[in-house]
Formats: sequence, structure tokens, C-alpha cells
Amino acid sequence: MIKFTEDKLENTFIELLEQEGFSHCTGETISRRLDEVLIEQDLKHFLLKQYAGQGITENEVKAIILQLKSLPASDLYESNKTFMRMLSDGFILKREDRSAKDIYIQLIDCSGLNTHRKPDSEQLLSVFAEKSPDFEDDNNIYKVVNQLEIVGNEKRIPDGIVYINGIPLVVFEFKSAVREEATIFDAYKQLTIRYQRDIPELFKYNAFCVISDGINNKAGSFFAPYEFFYGWRRVAGLAKDVDGIDSLFTLVQGMFHKSRLRDIIRNFILFPDSSRKNEKIVCRYPQYYAARALFESIKDAQRPWGDGKGGTYFGATGSGKSYTMLYLTRLLMKSEHFESPTIVMITDRTDLDDQLSAQFENAKTFIGDDTVISVESRAHLRELLQGRQSGGVFLTTIHKFTEDTSLLTDRTNVICISDEAHRSQVNLDQKVKVTDQGVTKTFGFAKYLHDSLPNATYVGFTGTPIDATLDVFGKVVDAYTMTESVKDEITVRIVYEGRAARVALKNGELEKIERYYEQAAAAGANEYQIEQSKEETANMYAILGDPHRLEAVAEDFVHHYEKRVSEGATVKGKAMFVCSTRGIAYELYKNIIALRPQWNEIREADEGTELSDKDKRELKPIERIKIIATRGQDDPKEMYDLLGTKEQRKELDRQFKNEKSNFKIAIVVDMWLTGFDIPFLDSIYIDKPIQQHNLIQTISRVNRRYKGKNKGLVVDYIGIKKQMNLALAKYNQGDKDNFEDISESLVIVRNHLDLLAKLFHTFDHTKYFNGTPLQQLNTLNEAAEFVQKTKQIEDRFMGLVKRLKAAYDICAGSEQLKQIERDYTHFYLAIRSILVKLTKGEAPDTAQMNAKVREMIKDALESDGVEEIFKLGDVPETEQDLFDEDYLAKISKIKLPNTKIKLLQQLLAKVIGEIRKVNRTKGINFTKKMQALVERYNNREANDIFRSEVYEEMAEALTNMIWEVQKEFTAGEALGIDFEEKAFFDILQELCIKYDFTYPEDKMIELAKAVKDLVDGQSKYPDWNIRDDIKSSLKVGLILLLDEFGYPPVERDEVYVEIFEQAENFKRNQG
Repeated sequence: MIKFTEDKLENTFIELLEQEGFSHCTGETISRRLDEVLIEQDLKHFLLKQYAGQGITENEVKAIILQLKSLPASDLYESNKTFMRMLSDGFILKREDRSAKDIYIQLIDCSGLNTHRKPDSEQLLSVFAEKSPDFEDDNNIYKVVNQLEIVGNEKRIPDGIVYINGIPLVVFEFKSAVREEATIFDAYKQLTIRYQRDIPELFKYNAFCVISDGINNKAGSFFAPYEFFYGWRRVAGLAKDVDGIDSLFTLVQGMFHKSRLRDIIRNFILFPDSSRKNEKIVCRYPQYYAARALFESIKDAQRPWGDGKGGTYFGATGSGKSYTMLYLTRLLMKSEHFESPTIVMITDRTDLDDQLSAQFENAKTFIGDDTVISVESRAHLRELLQGRQSGGVFLTTIHKFTEDTSLLTDRTNVICISDEAHRSQVNLDQKVKVTDQGVTKTFGFAKYLHDSLPNATYVGFTGTPIDATLDVFGKVVDAYTMTESVKDEITVRIVYEGRAARVALKNGELEKIERYYEQAAAAGANEYQIEQSKEETANMYAILGDPHRLEAVAEDFVHHYEKRVSEGATVKGKAMFVCSTRGIAYELYKNIIALRPQWNEIREADEGTELSDKDKRELKPIERIKIIATRGQDDPKEMYDLLGTKEQRKELDRQFKNEKSNFKIAIVVDMWLTGFDIPFLDSIYIDKPIQQHNLIQTISRVNRRYKGKNKGLVVDYIGIKKQMNLALAKYNQGDKDNFEDISESLVIVRNHLDLLAKLFHTFDHTKYFNGTPLQQLNTLNEAAEFVQKTKQIEDRFMGLVKRLKAAYDICAGSEQLKQIERDYTHFYLAIRSILVKLTKGEAPDTAQMNAKVREMIKDALESDGVEEIFKLGDVPETEQDLFDEDYLAKISKIKLPNTKIKLLQQLLAKVIGEIRKVNRTKGINFTKKMQALVERYNNREANDIFRSEVYEEMAEALTNMIWEVQKEFTAGEALGIDFEEKAFFDILQELCIKYDFTYPEDKMIELAKAVKDLVDGQSKYPDWNIRDDIKSSLKVGLILLLDEFGYPPVERDEVYVEIFEQAENFKRNQG
């Protein structure tokens, strides 16, 4: 049977690696003990050949192999850290002949890569020696091995291992591409739980791991949590978005191109100097390509030959720019070309500087320089740079350059790397200030910087580029957008929710203000003063600070926040509220505390939080809500005391970053909006007009990844984004059809295979049935692409395959099913599985989520105070008056046109359903009218999609129709009959029109009443609708009654049929 299994996927990877120049062999062909994971023969061959010129001996090679093998598997992290350092930096071999010169050994030949400086021997590890195949261009032996049995605590057979020079550097684990229940999360668990327990020896030498099901392909560190495994979606040049099977090719061609693989192993795997969490960071593809592109750009721009503009890197906020800086710093520091440069890292704020300093100071070994210093002042930097000809990484803020413009150093091997380069570092202009004393000139920060380090090369990192950035740092050499970052699951998506609070200005108040200005003019105020006063009093902050508005915002925020916490919609209950000014922040704070005084109580942690001894040491008893802002000298005492000192703010920073702290809500103005990273922060409320480039920084506070967090919520109280992009969660209810009978199932399977064959008649799938595993995978990929040509084809395909599978599951065991039919069924199921995996995203993530994400359809409604969220279906049907004017008024205020129309449509359908239960004729008429309306709306021209009047017309037509239906409930009163009698009157009248005869209205009213009485008379039999005798008696009764009234005056049998249908309809829905 042709099925794309794990074995096929394994063979596909092997085929792709062979294309990259790896030779393939199976485990049984390798000569070794079963508990050994090194291929010692390869390592020995490589070292003897590579260092033959230095006269390396067999004994010395044995000493190196023995040193590697003696690393203890019991402390896997430390052993891997030691090994990776030997692998990436090389080590010194102390000779068995003590008079011979030591050899600098590298376990991988790095020919063709950028040349590293040989580090000082005291920076390297040493190996002491005691007495006693066909190579590639770079002398390394590259192998991919499968079926390798390894015996540790248990026998295990990893799916695939990549060896370089006999060292097992990469381990692969595969899951089937076409079994929906087999996910790469299972592959991850197999590696990190089962293999770690049973064959730890293999992972002493591991650089990174790859997990794949053919559709989802990810790489990551063996010590990393699952959510830090990522795809590699770029091979060369700028990324094109690749997903699914294409990402398998980009992973192999991207990470396993021989030069790139050696480069990643040598320069892009970071172990912090000390880590309590066993951190090992493998670069992600945007970090790799950015660091490489910037390195080359800096080489070209270096003075005196270049212009000093090393380039700009535009990377999505939250995508790991600080690691990119670390990788770039290592490349520069290790490079022979730059001869140990001095690197000055510049941030624009102290909190960013602290964060970056901590990261860099804990990576001295990786950078390759012990001088990593956070600079205290310009004088301190001058002192550090004087007399220094090379080396050193100095971290500082831009503000420390404002003290003077004198020269710090004119060396050319100084590289300035600016973080968040969009703000202060581009400020080159001078300001002229005229005072009584004369004219003083001040310059922008960047001017001071450039005058201090005239020959440096400048590099800019930014998440939000503006044109001026490019003038200072040079062109964008690489970019990585927020969309790509979300797609790669490096950050989570951001969802907007609009709750814009509105303030109605009373016209009477405005007139009073105008009159006051007239009086002021009469008293001698000039027009410029009046204009200035108008501008100052009518500014945005006067509106945002309106006391009634702040009360409404505070009340809405409290309810919204508490609801999210109670529903488990927030991972740790942390929220940030952004206000326009310190004064408004303080007023909002007072309003919130008035509503929730308990939030001002000092507590160690939330009730029910379990605290360890470590937690108790680190947590400080604190209130739930605080304001983060600087003090003003003229602040009222309460506000001054509340805001606290700089040291107290640092403590607040620490507490907010502690997930168990009682400090949950931070009201901020300017602080903490950039460079402040809290992965578990998932809600930000914005009530401040923010400039475009700062807005991206601000909302990105909530896009960091964290376990169980799948989105960041931005709640908008001011209208920063009027059109909300709301995600609709679609739950597939599964197929309801139930095919019990095998013979019937066989017919269905064959019919559906025939229909699918017709759908695929232009598609060439021959290679799926007789090609190599790689060609089969390609054909599946092309088939999935073919199906997605239009939404219509995709929906048709998915529907057919769903029914095919339901039928196939029943008759799968039948001998009547031919082999070719089975093969084609699996072909279509494989395509469906690929599409399911593509649309579902990565199934494994659901395994990690504790709370099911409930995305409701939220429709923004405008209320007097705050736009609230109106949910259809919140009110039980029994309580909802379908014609409640408030309900309709609420709907009419919805700002999202499609949502409004959908709600009105649903309401109208419900209303028509109610009337149809009693009055079949009117129900059918209304249904036809509604269908015509909806059809007209659905078939509107493409140009009309953006015209608001089209939506308004539709909404009005639906609303009018709802009122028309409502009138129908009382229409009988004018004729002196009730709603139920009117139903029979309508059918009698309808038939007069339909069959073109006349009948007096007064007699028709009497007849309607008589028919209703007759039908009511049958009500005593609850089972009338299944008893033919009662139905016949009703029919006879109706014929006699109609005859008595002389209706119809013409011979038409159809008339009796339609009246009987109305009578049945009426009885069926009674009581």
C-alpha cells in the first residue's frame, strides 16, 4: 500500500542531505560497540590528516578522543557546554613530546569560512597527550546515519543522526506526515524524555535537534522548551514565506549547507557563562542572516575606505534582536579581518542598557573577550578607551555623550552598535536658543556621538525604522517583519479590541466659552492670546482628562480586567494601562481604587498562590496596582509619595517581572513602553495618542511568547485602531453522516473517488504512485497547492474527502475494495491531512495549552460611557424579546458593517421562524423576501465592498423587514380576529389571488374562525400527526366546512391541499 509514512519521511531527509554532499550509511555498517556513539575511525582519520603537517601522533589523537569520551553523561548540560566550547573555539593540545610546539586543534575544518583569530591559549581548554576514507574539499567527513542502535539504559534507535568527523552533532526525530494524531510535539517528547533518560551519551555531543512530520519542520536546542523550536524558512537572499512541505527543503538547504552548518555550530550556538535554567540558545534563521549580512556590510563600510555606515537592521520587536547583537559581536571579535575591534553598544534608555548589559556580561566566553563593561559616564568611557588599541565591549546610553563633543578615539576598528536606533541616535540637528545672555547652540545626541568617535563604523538595530535612521546608519541590510515573526511563532499575534470612551461636549457649554472669549477681547486681550488660549484649552488632554470620562473608563477597565482573570483568559493577570499624562494617570488610579479599594491593600501574593522559600525571599508585599512615572517637584503630596524614588521604581520593575508578585496592574505614561520585556504580560490598555513608530513598540509589549499564551490583547480606549481585526474561532463539528452499511459504504467510496478523480483530472499525480520518496512528497505538496487554487475547490475537496473517509473507515476491511482504490484513498487523505495541518497551524501547541482559547465574536457597541462588547447569544432565548427596541437600537450602533448585517439577518430569521410556526403563508413570503435581500447583498459588486452606503442600505432594509414582520403579529386586530385566525385568513386570501377568484371578505373572516375551531377540535389527540384516521377525519371536516361556506367558488383540488398544509403546520406548532 502506498502511504507516506515516517520511513518515507526519513528517506526524504536522507535524499535531501545526500544532495548537500552527506554520504549515507546505516547503523549496522559502522564498526563500534553498541554503547558507543562516536565513530572513532572517522575522527581519528580526520585529525591525523588535518594535523599531519604539525606531526600529530596516534597517541595524541587517542588522548583527544579519550578526553571527549570522559565527559560525564550524568551532568549532561555541563558536559555539552564544555564540548560545544571545544567544538566552536577549538582547544590547545599539549604534546606528548613536551619540547614540541602545542597544536591549536579544531574538531571541524573551517576552511572557506571567515577566518577566526587564534585565541590566546589561556582562553582555551587544553588536552594533554600521554606517550604510548575520501575527504571533501574542507577535509571534513560528513555522514547521515539511520538505523543506528544505541544501548544505554535501554536500546534506542534514533530516526537519523548527522555526523561530522565521527561526532554525532544533529539528531533527527520524525513523525508521519499523514497521520493527524502524530505531531512533532510527540517527536520532541521522545527526544527530551525517552532518549535523555535512556541514551544520554548521544547528547553530550549534540549541537541541535530537528523534529519533523514533513509539514512542520523545526530545529532547536536539546535543552530548550518545545516552544523554542523554530522553522528555518529562508535559504538565501530575502525570505519568501514558505510553509508546509517547502519548509522541509528550506530547513535542509538552509541549516545543512556544509558552510552554513559549520558556521552555525561555530558561531551561533550560545551558552551563557552561568545559567540556572540550563540555557543553550541556537540561533533562529532571521538572527543568522541578519548577523552575517551586517558583518559583511560593516567590513565594506569600515573607514578609511568606507563611509562608516555599517547598515540598518530592521527586526520585529520581540524577535530576539539582543541575541542577534551577541552573534554579531562574536563574529566581529573573533574575526581576523577586524583584528579584535572595540565595540560600543549604545541604547537610548537606562532600563534597556541594564537589560543588554546583563545579557552581554553573562556571555564573555561566547564573545571571546573578558572586558565587557557597563559604562558609568563619558569620563569613564574616555578612561577605558585611552591607550586601548583593541578589544573590549562597552555598553552605554546615548545620553552620556551630551557632556562634550571632544574626541574619545580616532581609531578605525571601533564599531558602534545602536539599539532602537529610530529614536535618539539619529538626532544630528543643532538647536539655537536666543536668551538675554545671547545665543547658545545645542546639538542632537547623534552629533556628540559622531564627533567623539569620528572613524567608527555605525550600525543601527530598530524595530520601527524611520527615514532618518538610514541617513546615519546606512541602508537596511536585512529585515524581519512582525508578520513573519508571528508566522514563525517567535512572537504571538496581537489582537485589538476597541472600547473607545466617548465624551459628549454639550453645546451650551461651548457657547459659554465663546461668550467668555468675547468678553476677554472687549477687555483688551489680543487675538493671538485668545487663539493660544483656545488651542491650550481645547487640546486632546482636556478631553481625555474629563472627570466623567475617566470614571467611565475606570469602571469599564475594572470589569474588563476582572472578567479576563475570572475566565482564565490571561496567563498571570498582568496588565499595563497607558495614560496620556501623569495627572490623568493619577486621576484614573484614584477612580480605580475607589471602585476596588482591596487593590490598594499590601499583600505578598494573590490568594491561593503557592510560594517556595525562594519566592518568599524575592517577593515583596505590595499593592495590586501602581503608577510608574517620575515625580514632579510640584506634585500634590499624595501623588508625590505614591510615585516614589528611582530606587523604588527599580524594585517595582523587579516585582512586575515576577509572575507570582501581587503587583499585577501598572499604570504608565512614558516609562516601560519600550525595551521592557515581560513574556507573561498579555494585556495592554491604551488611552494615549501615540505616534506611529512608538505605537508598534508599545503594543509589542504583549507579543512575547510564554507557555499557554497564544495572543497579546491591545484594548483601545482612544481609537488607535478603529477597525478591529477580530479572530473567529471555527470549531469543526466533525462529520455527522454515519455510514453503517458496508455495501452502501463501498458505493459511497467509489462514487467519491470518481468525483475526486474528476476534480484532479488536470493534475499529474503519477510520481506519487511510482516516484522516489522525495518525488512523492513533492507531488503531495503540489496537490495541496492545486486544491487551494480557489476557496471553492478547497471546500469541495475537503467535503468530498471527509465523506470518503467516513465511508472508507467502515469498509476498510472489506475484500471487495481494490488495492488501487485504497491507494487513491490514501493519496487524497494525505493531501487533506497536509491541508488540515497547514490550516490548524501546529497541532502540538494545543497539547501545551492549559486553558482552551475561547475566541467569541465580539462586536463593538457604542454606549454612553464606553463602547462595550455585545455578544449575540449571551441572553437566553426565553428572556430575549425579539422586538425589544433597545436590542435593535444596540444592533444599529454596531460599527462593524458585516457583523451588524449578520446579526440583523440572524434576528430576522429567528422572527420569521416564529411567525412561520403559526402562519405558513406569511412565513414563506417573508423568507423569500429575506433571501432576495441577502442574495443581493452577497452578490454585490467588488467596488461596493468598501462603500458604506451599501451596508447602510442593507441594514435599513433588514431592520424595516423586522418591523414589518412584527406588525404581522397584530395585523388581525383590524379585522376583529386574533393572530392564529389571521393565519387561516391569509391562506384563504392568498388562494383567491393565486387561482384568480373573488370571495367576500366578511365571509372569509367567518370561514377563517371556523377553520381554526375545527383544527383546535383535533388538539385533544396528541398523536394526530402519526394517526392517519385523525388526519383523514380533519381532511373530510375541512372539505365539508369549505363546501358549506361555498369556498372556493371554482373547482380546484390544489386549494384543499394548501389549506390542509396550513392546518397541519398550525397544529404541529401548537402548545
